[in-house]
Amino acid sequence: MIKWIHSLFSSPKTEENTDHIKPEVHEHHKNNIKSMSNKFLIVGLGNIGAEYVNTRHNIGFKILDHLAKKESLSFETLKLGALAQYKFKGRTFLLLKPNTYMNLSGKAVQYWMDKENIPLENLFVITDDLNLSFGTIRIKPKGSDGGHNGLKNINLVLNTNQYTRFRFGISDEFKKGKQIDYVLGDWDDAEKVALPERLETASEIIKSFGTAGLENTMTTYNGK
Repeated sequence: MIKWIHSLFSSPKTEENTDHIKPEVHEHHKNNIKSMSNKFLIVGLGNIGAEYVNTRHNIGFKILDHLAKKESLSFETLKLGALAQYKFKGRTFLLLKPNTYMNLSGKAVQYWMDKENIPLENLFVITDDLNLSFGTIRIKPKGSDGGHNGLKNINLVLNTNQYTRFRFGISDEFKKGKQIDYVLGDWDDAEKVALPERLETASEIIKSFGTAGLENTMTTYNGK
């Protein structure tokens, strides 16, 4: 069990160089059908199980849950994850919470991209980030895994790091040797007070990505 928990994490301070990953066009992009261009796969990263629900590492799940509750959506447990469909301004957003555990997230992402003909540019991955202060938002069109095993596995399975990721800062306010306890721990009291507003902003970011586009979304929300 201890070995499994340790396998979920790698050092937040050392970004693994993933520049060697070929920025090749994903098969879904090559076969993109114009009529499907308004469909987006929004992936919130996290771990399944009641013990993880309110942990910092599950912010991806929490953001999707917030949007689903706000819009009266229901998640259905399907292959490799829980899925909810949200229609907004002519776009279809598929909200995915993989049930593969964090370090196998790529398997679920690839399966649903294949099944729904999602082009790579319409993939949006939400993850926690220890290197950003609490609630800080950073949206990027590509990049390294930053020491995050969920992103690492997605990069490996898709054979590219050229997809949009939304990093939500959880800060690194933990004592030496306590990283796992911190990441798998609950939010502190101050964070719990601030979290609802951050979740609301995150929900707006998802909608903006599909309607206003990536560049406008980055300009509007990065650093806020």
